[in-house]
Amino acid sequence: MLTLHDYLPSQNGWKVRVLLGLLKIPYQTRLVSIFEGESHSDAFLALNPAGAVPVLQLEDGSAIAESNAILTYLAEGTPLLPADRYRRAKVMQWLFFEQYNVEPVIGSLRFWTLTGRLERNHAMVAGKREAGARALAALDRSLAETPFLTGNDLTIADIAIYAYSHRAGDSGFSPPDYPAFLAWTGRVGDAIGQGYPVHPYGIDPHSGG
Repeated sequence: MLTLHDYLPSQNGWKVRVLLGLLKIPYQTRLVSIFEGESHSDAFLALNPAGAVPVLQLEDGSAIAESNAILTYLAEGTPLLPADRYRRAKVMQWLFFEQYNVEPVIGSLRFWTLTGRLERNHAMVAGKREAGARALAALDRSLAETPFLTGNDLTIADIAIYAYSHRAGDSGFSPPDYPAFLAWTGRVGDAIGQGYPVHPYGIDPHSGG
């Protein structure tokens, strides 16, 4: 059985949980206490030298790190990762966009906001807010005439970007300012369905340390 090394409040982990659920792939969870330093233990670094969750461990013991790489692996051969060369490249375009323009911007602001770290990171906040607004505007433009990021169907690109962007309100952004983006979050949420809660950082007693 697959093993997902995970930290529940991580939206990067959330993406993978969603896809495993949508594809009805059985797996077991190994929770990692990242604020206790477990992700930097020798055992975990053998799975992911970068020391970050999530990590998907395969049945033979080999491991895949980076959430979007995991999504790509799991979605291979399914409609969530198109076989058409152009549409597949468009999925990759948005996966790269997510890791450069969404997760480190909206995700970081969300983490700082929800864990009381905004003040200590005040020198970076203005720049992150500008970058986040640009990312949301880009998504809004792209979604003005298409229901999902690569066309008429949900793909892993939508799941990846939705993970952090649909929580943009936690980061101080106003989703109603981006109507096409906001409508898309509704469609993706409906497609994903219930059963995938967003866990608060307080679930880990060490998250405020």
